Amino acid sequence: MAGPLAGLRILDLTTVIMGPYASMLLADMGAEVIKVESPDGDTTRQAGRAKHPGMGAVFLTIGRGKRSLVLDLKQPAALDALLRLVDGADAVLVNMRADAAERLGIAWPALAARNPRLVYVSAQGFLSGGPYSGEPAYDDMIQGLSGVADILGRLFGEPAYVPMIYADKTMGLMVALATMTALYRRERTGCGEFVEVPMFEGMAAFTLVEHLYDATFEAPGAVPGYPRVLTRERRPYRTSDGYVCALPYTDRHFRRFFEVCGRAEFIGDARFASIPARLANIEFVYATIAAIIRERSTDEWIALMREADIPCMRMNSLDDLLEDRHLAAVGFFRREEHPTEGPIRHYATPLRFAGAPFDVPRPAPRLGEHSAQVLAEAGLSRAEIDALFASGAARAAG
Repeated sequence: MAGPLAGLRILDLTTVIMGPYASMLLADMGAEVIKVESPDGDTTRQAGRAKHPGMGAVFLTIGRGKRSLVLDLKQPAALDALLRLVDGADAVLVNMRADAAERLGIAWPALAARNPRLVYVSAQGFLSGGPYSGEPAYDDMIQGLSGVADILGRLFGEPAYVPMIYADKTMGLMVALATMTALYRRERTGCGEFVEVPMFEGMAAFTLVEHLYDATFEAPGAVPGYPRVLTRERRPYRTSDGYVCALPYTDRHFRRFFEVCGRAEFIGDARFASIPARLANIEFVYATIAAIIRERSTDEWIALMREADIPCMRMNSLDDLLEDRHLAAVGFFRREEHPTEGPIRHYATPLRFAGAPFDVPRPAPRLGEHSAQVLAEAGLSRAEIDALFASGAARAAG
């Protein structure tokens, strides 16, 4: 099934995670995504177990739904071929620095001159015009700059990174949002658009949603940091036989929690009476809950919390996640037979469109698998395509 974005053509010149994650989401929802790769291929092709070179585990997921075209853009003939593709594209995603894009001849002014309706999304480290503009940026650096590492340091004594590619994936969502927003504007105005999606500013804004906190007010003693999450006591609660993730949150939740677990002495305790009181005593609040929850089993707590209408779920390990019964029931994990890599597992796009359902996307491509096909669709003759391959300006899968 085609999906809600059927008919859109996206040229993806991005690498690593931020841009490719965005284009994966767009491809999942039906957009035609052409992944333009260097002769070396995206670095994610080397990440994780692989049966064949360039087909690592990470790429098998993040490369799904796309066609691979290999162009050596340092060669003029390759640039000419890319520009032919730009003529029929709806959007181009780029994550190279502005000076590099300029040198290669693929900066916004050059592409917009060919296709005035083009949406050009520049996924970059920093907004232009500031002292960091043009600096290289990776997930670790952005976690540090945006306050994420400091938040973990406040909890554990030493700054640390979230153990996932947190900034890249978060900003990948923003790249997808920016692309669709600009395309919607184009449908209203007929005009193309240049959009900057900066990792630092995006993650700073993401961090400060709750952590700007009292610093919202420019007053003495008003400091950033949301107390409820800045305590080591906020973590999965150990039960007598495992862990649960429980969240008494409202005043009613706390009353019901103490009622169902038979701890009436805390019902009238002022430290639990309101959100401001709980925030002022957050270490005590969470420590008290933790001590109580250790007294019973995971299944007992899930039943009690459900009775009290308090949010509570068992904690999944990464291994548990692969066997989660809800994910199984909604078809979250898909198994497919990849043409070259054999049986693989991947996760579905976690969105449903009742009026525009869509199916499992095409499998991740081999490097250059669709080079000849895509170039022919752009109007290049067989002789022109053969000349590109002969010169090394383009390459096909071996």
